[in-house]
Amino acid sequence: MFHVVEIPLWLLVVILLFAAVTFASHFLFPSVRWFFRRRMEKAVAKLNARLTRPIEPFKLARRHDMIQRLIYDREVWEAISQHAHKEGVPENVAFERAKRYAREIVPSFSATMYYGFAIRLARFLSRRLYRVRLGEYAQETLAAVDRDATVVFVMNHRSNMDYVLVTYLAAEQSTLSYAVGEWARVWPLSRLIRAMGAYFIRRKSRGELYRRVLGRYVALATEGGVTQAVFPEGGLSLDGALAKPKLGILSYIVSGYDAVARDVVFVPVAINYDRVFEDKILVAAAARGDRRFGARISVVAKYACRLTWRWLRGRYHRFGYAAVSFGAPLSLRDFAGQGTIDVDKLGEDLMQRIGAVVPVLPVPLAATVFVQAEGALTKDAFGAAFAKLVDSMPEAHIHAPREDMAYAIDYGLRNLEARGFIALQEGAYRVTREGAPLVRYYASSIAHLLR
Repeated sequence: MFHVVEIPLWLLVVILLFAAVTFASHFLFPSVRWFFRRRMEKAVAKLNARLTRPIEPFKLARRHDMIQRLIYDREVWEAISQHAHKEGVPENVAFERAKRYAREIVPSFSATMYYGFAIRLARFLSRRLYRVRLGEYAQETLAAVDRDATVVFVMNHRSNMDYVLVTYLAAEQSTLSYAVGEWARVWPLSRLIRAMGAYFIRRKSRGELYRRVLGRYVALATEGGVTQAVFPEGGLSLDGALAKPKLGILSYIVSGYDAVARDVVFVPVAINYDRVFEDKILVAAAARGDRRFGARISVVAKYACRLTWRWLRGRYHRFGYAAVSFGAPLSLRDFAGQGTIDVDKLGEDLMQRIGAVVPVLPVPLAATVFVQAEGALTKDAFGAAFAKLVDSMPEAHIHAPREDMAYAIDYGLRNLEARGFIALQEGAYRVTREGAPLVRYYASSIAHLLR
């Protein structure tokens, strides 16, 4: 028992290495994790004290625990059994597929990443790229919403900048959980987005099992009181106008609704821009009749480098105004009354509420003037038509730069001319051939307010 045993040096190193890993995993790592988790809990408690809507425990749960809860959910198990029977595969194979879907969907929220990095980045980008304005902010109305209710921000989708802008403006309200498409499933972007609490969805998936897993996650998040941000249109607007709602996510939210346990309150959010970064890409896709945008990461990086170079040389100018309006909230409890919830009617109601508070900015107004004129306009004629158009929209949320309508007229005209959408010919402005689709695109963003 006490005899000396000789072993090679390399084997001794391996044994010590395994011993060190075992010690760390059983004694050191749990202590370290406990230490940092305690610090995180204290930080979240301080953060919740100043947020209008505190971060719910559901969102702070460990990702592994949430995945296990999701895949062992009763309804998911029923979907697994049905999928196995329909496809003729063993249930353990169907279970592994459902587990893969759950890992793909469930986020790994980090309060430190969200408030230490994401909010600051969103604030920096929003202020550097646009002159941000609030068209209508129902702060008192939002404050009056039951703190135990699940709040869902429903928004029109004009640009990928929407995520950044609303995250920045809602920072004092709560953390937002977005449904993000497949475009963001690229490492390391995917890790960052998951840490911000967003969950991935396959917009083109037609598999019943996938939809059941996704639906149960959204329902569980709704039951858990997670503040969500949803684009009912399902994708970017190709023509600038409001689109009919797609009811997938809304139906999942409704399926997780329990009128007795927790109300669901929808807050309409309307966004508009003087310039949408993707405008030419979206208009081209609309002309082709598809949604293949072809915007690669390399293109985005190249564009960002060009803007940075302009800023370093002192030639950088922001891209006009970006405005966000918050409309009157809609309680699902009040909407349902004593009857069943009609998801189609709910979608239509929400889109109408969003459309009612769409901010009206100088460039969309100027574009509308040229669409209505259908011909050349002198500068004086343009100014008169612009002022008449503003007078015809007394209930709209119109933003006049510097509170000066004369400056707004000049600003709108100057921006259209600078981008080549209109050209001065023989003392009158005409819409160029290349600019015509884009002029219609910007005019469409407020066309519903003129009806």
